[in-house]
Amino acid sequence: MKELVRTNDAVFLSWVRAYLADAGIEIMILDGYTSVIEGSIGAIPRRVMVANRDHARADELLKDAMA
Repeated sequence: MKELVRTNDAVFLSWVRAYLADAGIEIMILDGYTSVIEGSIGAIPRRVMVANRDHARADELLKDAMA
């Protein structure tokens, strides 16, 4: 697994999950529970992880969508 993006923005995380799912790329979000344990203040960014084989494609898709 490789990190694709790290963010505190819950709306962005939701968008990334849906956008990449539509492209057939599965993601895993790490540190979500840690953020909740710390009081849900958003101080701990969550990491979006993808399989090594999907990283280059996912990165390109996000860059194109955000351009």
